[in-house]
Amino acid sequence: MEWGSDRRLGARFDGRGTNFVLQAPDADWVELCLFDAEGVETRHRLPGRSGACHHGYLAGVAPGQRYAFRVHGRWAPDQGLRFNPAKLLIDPCALALVGEVLDDPRLEDGAASPDPRDSAPCVPRCLVVDTGFDWGSDRAPRVPWSDTLIYEAHVRGLTQSFPGVEPKLCGSYAALGEAAVIAHLKRLGVTTLELLPVQHGTDEPRLRRLGLSNYWGYNVLAPFALDPRHASGRDGLSPLDEFRLAVRALHAAGIEVILDVVFNHSAELDAEGPTLSLRGIDNRHAYWLGQRAAPCDWSGCGNALRLDHGEAVRWVMECLRSWVELCHVDGFRFDLGVALGRTPGFTAQAPLLSAIRQDPVLSACKLITEPWDLGPDGYRLGGFPFPFGEWNDRFRDAVRRFWLTGDIARDEFATRLAGSSDFFDHHGRAPWTSINLLTSHDGFTLHDLLCFDQRHNQDNGEQGRDGHGDNFSANHGIEGYTADATTAEARDRSRRALLSTLLLAHGTPMLLGGDEFANGQSGNNNAYCQDNPIGWLDWPERPPALIDWLAAMVRLRGELVDARGRDWWHPDQVAWFDGDGRAMSAEAWRDPAGETLQLSLGERALLIFHRGVASIPLMVPPMWQARRWRMASACEALLEDEDDAWRVPPRAVVVLLSID
Repeated sequence: MEWGSDRRLGARFDGRGTNFVLQAPDADWVELCLFDAEGVETRHRLPGRSGACHHGYLAGVAPGQRYAFRVHGRWAPDQGLRFNPAKLLIDPCALALVGEVLDDPRLEDGAASPDPRDSAPCVPRCLVVDTGFDWGSDRAPRVPWSDTLIYEAHVRGLTQSFPGVEPKLCGSYAALGEAAVIAHLKRLGVTTLELLPVQHGTDEPRLRRLGLSNYWGYNVLAPFALDPRHASGRDGLSPLDEFRLAVRALHAAGIEVILDVVFNHSAELDAEGPTLSLRGIDNRHAYWLGQRAAPCDWSGCGNALRLDHGEAVRWVMECLRSWVELCHVDGFRFDLGVALGRTPGFTAQAPLLSAIRQDPVLSACKLITEPWDLGPDGYRLGGFPFPFGEWNDRFRDAVRRFWLTGDIARDEFATRLAGSSDFFDHHGRAPWTSINLLTSHDGFTLHDLLCFDQRHNQDNGEQGRDGHGDNFSANHGIEGYTADATTAEARDRSRRALLSTLLLAHGTPMLLGGDEFANGQSGNNNAYCQDNPIGWLDWPERPPALIDWLAAMVRLRGELVDARGRDWWHPDQVAWFDGDGRAMSAEAWRDPAGETLQLSLGERALLIFHRGVASIPLMVPPMWQARRWRMASACEALLEDEDDAWRVPPRAVVVLLSID
């Protein structure tokens, strides 16, 4: 074996052989383990050492070669050192894996002394990969933030029963690039497809014992690699090439692809969890450790990745660049993103956040964070630096409460409608940094939000205790999907009011896949382990009228430049009025009983938000009384009473457009 280079982490084939690099700063030495077709293992000591990196080059090692590592060093668990060469370890930078993690006691690394049992029979093998691909004329769509509509979906959930997709492709990466899927996204006006994790994950032992799986994919084992469980095997393609073909097809249609990535914890779980990779390679630097070097559980998954030092920053940066360079993805959504800024307290100037912002490749991507985790001071909405966008749960809750529970005053609703400047208007951040959402994969679907007061998660094996308990939902008088005509109409009014608010609000809107046709999950608001019809989208045989209405509302948003996320609204551009057309007073803003709010966007549009259950007379502000206007076609139709006066329907959003 030759000395090699530390230039790129992981295994990199150069056409003649493969260079292997593993970051293990506390290790004494590292063995590269190669496996032949029969599984026979051959070990090579990596001869090179450059700082934290152990490396070596082997001529003749080609794509398809299976490999892993064994790492030698001190066994001092109380100091965070857990080196045990009996444990076969996955390359944390592997571009592909083959095989599954077994639920086996041989994956334990020991307590007072190292566990001597060889874990090789229980651990997947890493693969050397040929990264070449013909991208043709592929170009990133580069959709401006102000024009962006995000659609969040799971690869399998979106496509498992999608009409018009070949059955053998359903549920796969290949299906994402099928004409029927792309046509649907284009019909809705979607510009950006945000995918739940496609990083190679595994199932927690607890779920396996219950006959369930980690369907959402947040239990990541190999963050550089694609999960082969979503590959169809079409035409003998590798999962990597199948995914790249889908990205190329989506790009050709002008649709961006964002990946939900997990850098807050790993699949090694808690102190009793399996030793698969980082725990045996660099435990002291890989994880935040507490007393007696026990892992800090700031993710709710047993451990918390430590990203405040050079080796960790390099690892994450190379991973993100790998997805951009090899797969042409257009951005990332960071799960429990506060982990990126922990030192261990959160700071917007953390090493990793600064590195991402300064990187010429990554800083040009769409970057979205979930601005919280479960650690100390873990709620950081508005605390991330430009150019990060952030999931805005305050928008979600305020809009739900305004329309469904009625327990919020108009000042809070208006603040969220105006882009949540109280959180985001600082350090040059724009309104688009507020990623506005009504629903996401985590929680009720929109349909279930309108049909259930309580979560119904019994199928998850946790006695229904998991998932959010406070959802600001409203079943409109009947728990479940069965409803009389009056209840169904009330739910539909609420649905359209919620979606209208999402699309007319300042900021970047995000739709949950399936909300456009009232998809439900039987009241399960935490379907992370439901890889079955509960978690899959139940596509209707015929597209409902709701899809056409929603598409029209998206087009209306495009017409109202002021409702998009370029610049903050200023008093000379917008004005707020009550249901009688009077300027909002301090008392009116705080009155929790106030049912109607009107927003004038200059001289172009008047937006009316009426949450009452009865219609009211249309009382426009003085500046609109002599103006000619038309009602936007996507909005609720105004009612005309017996005196030929216009009325605003119950629980409705109405948009009047000036024609003067």
